[in-house]
Amino acid sequence: MDSVGLWSLVRFGHVAGAALWVGGQLALSLVILPLARRSLSSEDMDRFAAEAGRRFGTLTGAVFLPVQLATGWAMAWHKGVTWASLAEPGYGRTLAAKLGLFVLVMLAAVGHGIAHSRGRPELARTLAVVSLVGSLGVVLLATALPAT
Repeated sequence: MDSVGLWSLVRFGHVAGAALWVGGQLALSLVILPLARRSLSSEDMDRFAAEAGRRFGTLTGAVFLPVQLATGWAMAWHKGVTWASLAEPGYGRTLAAKLGLFVLVMLAAVGHGIAHSRGRPELARTLAVVSLVGSLGVVLLATALPAT
C-alpha cells in the first residue's frame, strides 16, 4: 500500500466535508426532526428546529463551505482543470454539472434559511427538500469523477 500523501489528505477533506453536509441533512430530515415533532410541543419544536437550522447553517458557512471550496479548487488545479476544459465531454462536463448543481444546492439552502426566518414554512420545507435532493445529486456526480 502506498503512503498517504498530500492529495489523499486533500481528497479526504473534500469527501469528509461532503459526508458531513449530506449526512447532516439526512440525519436532520429523517431522524432528528421527525423525532422532535413527535416528542416536543409545537412551540418547542419550532424553537428546536430554528436553533438546529442556525447551528447547521453556521457550521456550513464557517467549516463546510470553506473546506469544500478550498479542497475542490486544489483538486481541480492538481488535475489541470481549466474553464475551457469544463466544456469537454467526460470529466469536464461531469465536473461542470457537479459545480452547477452545488451552486443551486447552496442557493436553495440559503433560501431555506431566509424562508424559515420570514415565517414561510411551506417554502422553507420545499427548499430544504430541493437542497437535500440536489446534495445527493452532487454526490452522485462526484462518484463519476476519477480520483485526482
